[in-house]
Amino acid sequence: MIKVSAYLAGLVFMVILTGCSSDPRNNPDVQYVGHVSQQGSPGYDNVSYWDGDNMTGAPSVHISLSEQRAYFYKGGQLAGISWISTGREGKNTVTGNFHIIQKDKDHKSSLYGDYVDAQGKIVKKDIDRSKDPIPPGAHFDGAKMPNFMRIVGGTGMHEGFLPGYPASHGCIRMPGFMALDFFNAVSVGTPVTITP
Repeated sequence: MIKVSAYLAGLVFMVILTGCSSDPRNNPDVQYVGHVSQQGSPGYDNVSYWDGDNMTGAPSVHISLSEQRAYFYKGGQLAGISWISTGREGKNTVTGNFHIIQKDKDHKSSLYGDYVDAQGKIVKKDIDRSKDPIPPGAHFDGAKMPNFMRIVGGTGMHEGFLPGYPASHGCIRMPGFMALDFFNAVSVGTPVTITP
């Protein structure tokens, strides 16, 4: 059983991801849900699973912000559950009834990412283009959001960093294997409900 307090205790030394903090994904000692360390050991996740491959029926998704879970249904039957990380305070994930409005396998953020030089070396990391001026000679490299499923505005479900608590800029991050399952099972128009 995952003990969230153990995750939080292990992460107390880190600053929650902000535009100017260091990225804990680069620290091989940090364990998080869906993570595979440089030593090859996976972060522990006893929540996420997928049983939907042989199920039929109309797909739908329910995202619970309080539970930090995404539930996938086919024909009203539960097909899978994914651990998620949603918007942190001040960047809250929207609630309401929506539909998938876009799917993009290799999506990159147009707002968040890094400034890099002509050789691709990072000049300034974890930036917000709306706030961080571009250094001379650099260009923007958007954060990768594999298996992106846009729900509303700039918000979508996608593969991403899962520290065990809400930490995104508003998107719904999922373990890579779950983002792929959800991506393959939804289509444009699939209903998505996001509740507090």
